[in-house]
Amino acid sequence: MTDTDAGGVPRSTAEEPWPVRVVSQKVGAWIAKLGWVWVDGQVAQISRRPGASVVFLTLRDPSADLSLTVTAHRDVLDAGAPELAEGARVTLHAKPEFYPARGTLSLRADEIRQVGLGELLARLEKLKKLLAAEGLFARERKRRPPFLPRRVGLITGRASAAERDVLMNTRRRWPAVDIRVLNVPVQGPTAVPQIIDALKVLDNDDTVDVIVLARGGGSVEDLLPFSDEALCRAVFGCRTPVVSAIGHETDAPLVDYVADVRASTPTDAAKRIVPDLAEESRLIDQARRRLDRAVATMLDRETHRIEAWRSRPSLARPEAMIEQRAADVVALRDRAGRSLDVRLRAAGEELRHTVAQLRALSPAATLERGYAIVQRADGHVVRAASEVTPGDILRVRLAEGELRVTAEQEQG
Repeated sequence: MTDTDAGGVPRSTAEEPWPVRVVSQKVGAWIAKLGWVWVDGQVAQISRRPGASVVFLTLRDPSADLSLTVTAHRDVLDAGAPELAEGARVTLHAKPEFYPARGTLSLRADEIRQVGLGELLARLEKLKKLLAAEGLFARERKRRPPFLPRRVGLITGRASAAERDVLMNTRRRWPAVDIRVLNVPVQGPTAVPQIIDALKVLDNDDTVDVIVLARGGGSVEDLLPFSDEALCRAVFGCRTPVVSAIGHETDAPLVDYVADVRASTPTDAAKRIVPDLAEESRLIDQARRRLDRAVATMLDRETHRIEAWRSRPSLARPEAMIEQRAADVVALRDRAGRSLDVRLRAAGEELRHTVAQLRALSPAATLERGYAIVQRADGHVVRAASEVTPGDILRVRLAEGELRVTAEQEQG
């Protein structure tokens, strides 16, 4: 049994290959299944042949290096976009068709609409809100370019005023700056893909510290490539800081919001990526003068402080302090001697007075006046004659010595 496809045609094998016409028919059949679609793109080329009823367009994707051929009846073009020119944005209703004789694919349009400025601005506003919601405009993710980059990458149009402004002003500010220039189209259908490719080249160059996107002024349509979603995301994905210098100060393509630094003009970009040598030299001289004045002021202040210290008595004549302390010691020693003498004399007088009192109150003094103390043998002091019995042995203490006597009866 022969293997067949859904259309009843035998499947191709090495022994039974399909003819070219069969392959072309099948490709055409698959393409025809897509049906009518609305397509958005940019007109890269338009061909109106005199007397011909068919107009040929080359429709290019604004963000990729892809294009398709579009055929349309002249009446269709005149009805929808009579003033259509190369570079315009269009939306068309078309059906893809495959031409087996030439093996080519094209779109057959039955309606063409040129996108007006109002609709373009509305699309840009919608895209702006989308990118902002995703955080592509977030201030916290923006990086500051280095103060003095080793190498500057410049993406701009060939021999353009923007290139001249950036190069001239950058080298005027810092003559030794190293700049790598990549020239690309800055408008038209091929601008976005080539700018993205240039961004990748410079971002992969480890010697490039900052990338500048520069373009002079133009209409909204001319600046559309710099509001392209693919380009905005490419700038957001760069590891190297990106400076956007597109158009004039009033122009604001979306890439300005994504870039790390937004310069109002290409000349302003030069001021933002390298310092001004003359200005930096002036600032260095000014800082050196301030430093000299500060050092001189500090030295003067410290000199006065040292002089003030030296003028103090303790440093001007340090031996005076020792002499004063020595005099104080001598005075204190004299006071101590005098105080001790006074105390000793007072204590001697007090001692003599006390001795005199003791002597006056002592029994020995009484004995010296001729008195005697009579005691019995048991030591009892006899104060009355009735306390003694005749025959008792009595002890009589005198001022000098003592006597032992025997009591006798008193003779009447």
